[in-house]
Amino acid sequence: MQSWQEEVEEKSFVNNSLIHSLMGKYQASSEVDFRRIMEKTKTGVRLELEDVAILIGSKAPHQVEEILEAAKAMKERVYGNRVVIFAPLYLGNKCINHCVYCGFKCTNTEILRKTLTIPEVQEEVKVLESEGHKRLILVYGTHPDYSARYIADTVKATYEAKVGNGEIRRVNINAAPYSVEDFKIIKESNIGTFQIFQESYHEETYKKVHPMGEKSNFKWRLFGLDRAQKAGIDDVGIGALFGLYDWRFEVLGLMSHVIHLEERFNVGPHTISFPRINEAIGNSVLEKNIVSDEDFKRIIAILRLAVPYTGLILTARETPELRKECMKLGVSQIDAGTQIELQGYTKHKKEQDLTREQFFIADSRSLDEIMCELMGGGFVPSFCTACYRLGRTGEHFMEFSKPGFIHEFCTPNAMLTLKEYLNDFGSETAKKIGVQLILNEIEKATLPEPIKQNIKTKLLEIDLGTRDLYY
Repeated sequence: MQSWQEEVEEKSFVNNSLIHSLMGKYQASSEVDFRRIMEKTKTGVRLELEDVAILIGSKAPHQVEEILEAAKAMKERVYGNRVVIFAPLYLGNKCINHCVYCGFKCTNTEILRKTLTIPEVQEEVKVLESEGHKRLILVYGTHPDYSARYIADTVKATYEAKVGNGEIRRVNINAAPYSVEDFKIIKESNIGTFQIFQESYHEETYKKVHPMGEKSNFKWRLFGLDRAQKAGIDDVGIGALFGLYDWRFEVLGLMSHVIHLEERFNVGPHTISFPRINEAIGNSVLEKNIVSDEDFKRIIAILRLAVPYTGLILTARETPELRKECMKLGVSQIDAGTQIELQGYTKHKKEQDLTREQFFIADSRSLDEIMCELMGGGFVPSFCTACYRLGRTGEHFMEFSKPGFIHEFCTPNAMLTLKEYLNDFGSETAKKIGVQLILNEIEKATLPEPIKQNIKTKLLEIDLGTRDLYY
């Protein structure tokens, strides 16, 4: 079994000199180059590194506006107006790393350390289920206590915990990279997506902000999802923490990762995350690379145009106001009712305590509040997990998502899971908005009439007590 202390022999797929040369070449993209790439985006193909560099360098006000509008259209074409809803569940904050920006770093003596037992995990899960959640991402620190077996056992416990009509149907993972052998153990627990965020694709910066611990090994982390793929986990998520280095480089680093996964495994990332640095105890990151709200919106729009098939995740690190603005730019997944304190859900915490949390959360609204806002804005919140349970993952998922066919499954499934939520957990306000939204969605859906009638039949079955219907 290879350990993280050993050198990864593979050459990094992040070509620093190429990325910097592209950033220099397209510091201010010409109108001719901009127009050529915008025409290419209309085909729905995944963009190349140089294409993305041109979009990044397209800074004229009319160019930026066109990029934002094109991203909205792309999101509608591929995903419709549905938004996948999930919640994060932190299971342990012990850590051997010294990430200078993170409240969980090993040198932080102010943080209260905790690892959830199996009964404690299930109590947290039941609270989330009682609110209506169906999809969770389990988050683990980097520590020997969080072995592959611990992850597998806690995933199993999550699926087994049920209360009333509540159940978790899909468990994603955000954890440290493991060996192939350990990833195989994790895969056996029937996980959904395994996320590993590189944080920074700029190796020199990466080493500065990760000076010790497992995470200090740049390439062990960089090739973590390769090992996951080799172990049979074909559903993976990537991400960068914006604010550590020049955001333009990080976007091109993310694209380098996308291209690498496609070329090696014929499967791109299922999701891309783009969190920004937030306040945390002991955060010692310099301010010079902080990303403005306007640039943040550009990042989202560029990623949507660059990788049309992938899910874009916008987290509760951002304020409700900014999240609302960003939703229409290509975002397809958000967290809701978020607590990141250990046992925060059972404690029903209202106020944040950074001595118990990894970073500051800017959107602490309840699931129902966020559902009402989304539906009021014409979005269809979705708890769908059908693709994973029917084997539409990895290369099979790419066959559906790249041409946009996945839309035909996801929109009906979104309506069915929304109906479940409204019947079982929704407030009166949510029910009033949601029922009308579903009727409107059926009427305007570009689906054959027999399919529309079948959706209506399934909605009636849900009213009569049937659950977990999907296409």
